[in-house]
Amino acid sequence: MQPNQKNRVAVSALFFVAGLCFASWASRIPDIRLKLGLSEGELGQLLLAMPVGSMLALPLAGWLVHTYGSRTVVLGAALLYAAFLPLLGWATDFWTAAVALAFFGAAGNLINISVNTQAIGVQDVYGRPIMGSFHGLWSLAGFLGGALGALLIGWGQTPLTHFLLVAAVCAFLTLAANRHTLQHESNDSTGSSGLTLRRPDPYLLRIGLIALCGMLCEGCMFDWSGVYFQKVVHAEKAMVASGYVACMSTMALGRFVSDYCTHRFGATRMMQISSLLITIGLLLAVAFPYLVPSLIGFLLVGFGIASVTPLSYSAAGRATTVSPGVALAVVSTLGYLGFLFGPPLIGLLAEAFSLRVSFTLVAVMGMLVGILSAVGAAKGKAQPVEA
Repeated sequence: MQPNQKNRVAVSALFFVAGLCFASWASRIPDIRLKLGLSEGELGQLLLAMPVGSMLALPLAGWLVHTYGSRTVVLGAALLYAAFLPLLGWATDFWTAAVALAFFGAAGNLINISVNTQAIGVQDVYGRPIMGSFHGLWSLAGFLGGALGALLIGWGQTPLTHFLLVAAVCAFLTLAANRHTLQHESNDSTGSSGLTLRRPDPYLLRIGLIALCGMLCEGCMFDWSGVYFQKVVHAEKAMVASGYVACMSTMALGRFVSDYCTHRFGATRMMQISSLLITIGLLLAVAFPYLVPSLIGFLLVGFGIASVTPLSYSAAGRATTVSPGVALAVVSTLGYLGFLFGPPLIGLLAEAFSLRVSFTLVAVMGMLVGILSAVGAAKGKAQPVEA
């Protein structure tokens, strides 16, 4: 195996670790809620701990990657991510769970920034788009992690036992992969301190807004697909989750084929195609809220969402004013704001108007992905999402 192939396998393994840890936690949320005796409102408050930890870690992530290099940071972050997982299963009350979840969220963002910095470096070595395949491994790990969770629940295993098993597997994969991660990645020559608490330049701001719109759509589909099929489509109980499954399956598939499509059509054109798929898919589900049209719509949305985050991160890695780690932290911060605040906004609009109105807004956000991409290309600068 060639050195660059070993690098790609190693970074792919780390994306898999990140997806497996997150999915393992998500699959046991109902059990942890019962264990801690939380109401739905208390569970909602507990879940805020993870994004709080994530947001607090974002400026630190850029500085650490800039100062120590992504290879060192991704090793420590992946091991911490795995180590904090059993703490979630061990927690005995709301506050111990909240603290553990905040640390879990912080470690998650550290691995997010550092592993994507590694991925950009490997992509530069290959000289062609491969970012989508890395994110596809994260999605695949999410499916496998959910399936493992369901299996262990069926066997009557506690969350702590489940998380200890996953932590051991992830620690082994991390240590094995670390031998072949990139020793060095591109660094900026601007003298940047690596801190991200400053106003981003217009290029990074545009990429960050694209990520915000894309991740808002993604977050809303994660949280509201089932509710939409239940409340609007009036699907039978067995089919309520079909919209979520449709969207997530095409999102995972789309990430594995997006590299080929990006190489063939170009990154800016792929962003515009993704935008069109998101918009058409959501408007189809809104205009015809019946099972078959809504399923087709959600399948299209999944394909559309698939490319936005990988292409945004690739574009961030091409920034010339700051290092890749700092650029990724800026873009990830803006993107995560959409992922975090999009679903609550949908809920507020649904309460004030209806879910169909809310999903129309999500379609508008999907449309903005294409508009922002076109604006960057029209200005004649480096393509805003070139991989």
